[in-house]
Amino acid sequence: MEITPGPLLRQINHPDDLKKLSKEQLLQVCDELRHYIIDVVSVYGGHFGASLGVVELSVALHYVFNTPYDQLVWDVGHQAYGHKILTGRRDHFHTNRKYNGISGFPRRAESEFDSFGVGHSSTSISAALGMAMAAKYKGEDRKSVAIIGDGAMTAGLAFEGMNHAGVADADMLIVLNDNCMSIDQNVGALKEYLTDITTSQTYNRLKDDIWNALGKLPVGKRFTREMASKLEHSIKGFISKSSNLFEALKLRYFGPIDGHNITKLVDVLQDLKKIPGPKLLHILTVKGKGYSLAEQDQTKWHAPGLFDKITGEIYKKKFELPQPPKYQDVFGHTIIELAEKNKNIIGITPAMPSGSSLKFMMDQMPDRAFDVGICEQHAVTLSAGMATQGMKVFCNIYSSFMQRAYDQVVHDVAIQNLPVIFCLDRAGLVGEDGATHHGAYDIAYMRCIPNMIVSAPMNEAELRNLMYTAQLDSTENPFVIRYPRGEGTMPEWRTEMKEIQIGTGRKLKDGQEIAILSLGHPGNFAAAAIRELRAEGIQPAHYDMRFAKPLDEAMLHEVFGKFSKIITVEDGTVTGGFGSAVLEFMARNGYNARVKILGIPDHVIEHGTPKELQKEAGYDTAAIVEAVRMLSDEHVTHTVNA
Repeated sequence: MEITPGPLLRQINHPDDLKKLSKEQLLQVCDELRHYIIDVVSVYGGHFGASLGVVELSVALHYVFNTPYDQLVWDVGHQAYGHKILTGRRDHFHTNRKYNGISGFPRRAESEFDSFGVGHSSTSISAALGMAMAAKYKGEDRKSVAIIGDGAMTAGLAFEGMNHAGVADADMLIVLNDNCMSIDQNVGALKEYLTDITTSQTYNRLKDDIWNALGKLPVGKRFTREMASKLEHSIKGFISKSSNLFEALKLRYFGPIDGHNITKLVDVLQDLKKIPGPKLLHILTVKGKGYSLAEQDQTKWHAPGLFDKITGEIYKKKFELPQPPKYQDVFGHTIIELAEKNKNIIGITPAMPSGSSLKFMMDQMPDRAFDVGICEQHAVTLSAGMATQGMKVFCNIYSSFMQRAYDQVVHDVAIQNLPVIFCLDRAGLVGEDGATHHGAYDIAYMRCIPNMIVSAPMNEAELRNLMYTAQLDSTENPFVIRYPRGEGTMPEWRTEMKEIQIGTGRKLKDGQEIAILSLGHPGNFAAAAIRELRAEGIQPAHYDMRFAKPLDEAMLHEVFGKFSKIITVEDGTVTGGFGSAVLEFMARNGYNARVKILGIPDHVIEHGTPKELQKEAGYDTAAIVEAVRMLSDEHVTHTVNA
């Protein structure tokens, strides 16, 4: 479907084209850009509300600054659709997040305008400061701008960056996009602090009156702008706490201003461009601005999928038969079942209550389930602290985001052998979010840690059983349960929960010559492959190992004692993952077998649908069938040659 941009937007292939327009024409550009994003995302999908909220900011930044020489760092990339459209990718925008299309996030390899790759939050200030310090060192008059959402400002890395920026004497601008949202509603004291700033009518009215009056003073009078700045600073301290936090970090604070007033934004940015040193501009925006349904339900419209832009109907797939639930929902309902029987169970998530489905527990048991904001490190150590007091904490973090808290996992949980339960959502290849969100590495980075249990369920019943096992008093170690994004395999999933002996697998199919050892959800790909292969007369065995650590060594002795050819299947990296663990077992015990490892290869996988990426990575059903056939042909060839 061809979507035509408006007449002004159609002419903008580079920010230089934007600069040819008058300031008065920018209002029309913003209107056309907003409608183009709505038109394309409604038909092709993608993130939605965040970019609508920064349309005016995107236009103003590229109008005022000399990009790409001046460098913009978006935090996170959900905000960057307008930026992409204005920087030469308008005609390819419909391929956004599609296989071999443009990325849903800024990506350095994609455009010189994407100065820094961003998928996770809270990195912009540190990255932009690094660019500003490098420019100062090289003697370049290059501007660096970090655009950070208020949700991202809750993370420790953002404060580390601001703390350094205040004393680095580098020319950088931080734009705080304050809309009270990340994906879900923001939480924490910082949210309340920013609300105090934006609602302090006395401060804001008096500040505007003072600056309007001072701007009219004749140049050269004894009352200088320096004196005016000192007076304003004194007034701030007298009537409001509004800028103390940022100015205490030696960042010059400006705002708050309306982030949807394009004329005001341009004027302020042009002024700030002339002011050297570190500074922060606080703008107020509405996530989903310009599409009323997205403004009213900002979490739902963060990434709604395909929808009718006129009626707002979000299209759902229609199925004749009952469909299996998402693993996330099974987790969300099961933790409530467990918590009703075990008073020590607590749920924690860093800013993903809806995505992880911990929201169910937060609604039903608000005193036992907590969203701690975009603070993965804090989430892990908070869980550790609770575990020292006998709590059984389910710390639910996306696999990719858990990488940000690795030191805390090692030092605060594993070394002290505290029984924190890490439910790693979005394990494996997540799809359209791409490289920054794939849960590729958790098996490898978790199984090397002493005291750690690493498990993966093949289906919903196994997820429930692992959750039940993890919360038992007899389970005294940190316990990882990893599972993928999306649907499982069992429409009737509310099975009775049973304890699983830690470190034990299941033999699902006996067979001959070749054994398939699977870990987690890809076991379903293996089962489908075996059905296809048995129709051809090839009969591989199938073992669902369930644990990458500890391995079921009794079962592995059985496998290596019976089979000379073995295939391992996982949705984690083949370097250091489950397959590597099997090879280590083989080497330790002196076995000699032909082992083929299927999983995520040792290179970056970009974005696409999960099925497209699993095929590319080479561990889908077709890849397993091909691997078995190859090993079977080796036997036939060897027999014929003999």
